[in-house]
Amino acid sequence: MSGIIGKKIGMTSIFGADGRNVACTVIEAGPCVVTQVKNEEKDGYKAVQLGFGERKEKNTPNALKGHFAKAQTTPKREVIEFRDFREEFEGQIQLGQEIKVEDVFAEGDFVDAIGTSKGKGFQGVVKRHNFGGVGQQTHGQHNRLRAPGSIGGASYPARVFKGMRMAGRTGGSRTKLINLRVMKIMPEKNLILVSGSVPGAKNSTVILEK
Repeated sequence: MSGIIGKKIGMTSIFGADGRNVACTVIEAGPCVVTQVKNEEKDGYKAVQLGFGERKEKNTPNALKGHFAKAQTTPKREVIEFRDFREEFEGQIQLGQEIKVEDVFAEGDFVDAIGTSKGKGFQGVVKRHNFGGVGQQTHGQHNRLRAPGSIGGASYPARVFKGMRMAGRTGGSRTKLINLRVMKIMPEKNLILVSGSVPGAKNSTVILEK
């Protein structure tokens, strides 16, 4: 497998092999169930679909009930596809198979974490785009420290170019952090500790990829 689905638990810190204290994110990764195996003959591409988390049957559409019944598993809350799985798993992935975190990752591996960043609402340019403010309190500036400044020319171009960095809704977007090191794996609790921060709030869904 090239990845697994998990849930962000929170943050902690552990001591590495070199004695340094490393901030880590704790993720409950798996166990996931293979709910569909796609191939080039039927679907046009190769992929493995994993399901994670329990979902109430009364809140599950009938089409999804049948989909999960084929895999002989209970309804799942998250269903995500993984392409480009490793060659050594070719032909070994079967419908209904359970994938655990120790089957995919090992301590010392580097992983990419994908999640939905925290929504911050309408924010100014200093918080949204890391602007430095206008003037640094010089030349008689008054309450202009967090202002965006000029956003365009005068008679030419007589408009604001597309993509101009301005204030607006911030956060709540799909974010990917790359090259996070796997610091520790606790297979008995389905937990994995990765170095650094991971996008998203506590209990949010996180995708870990190799």
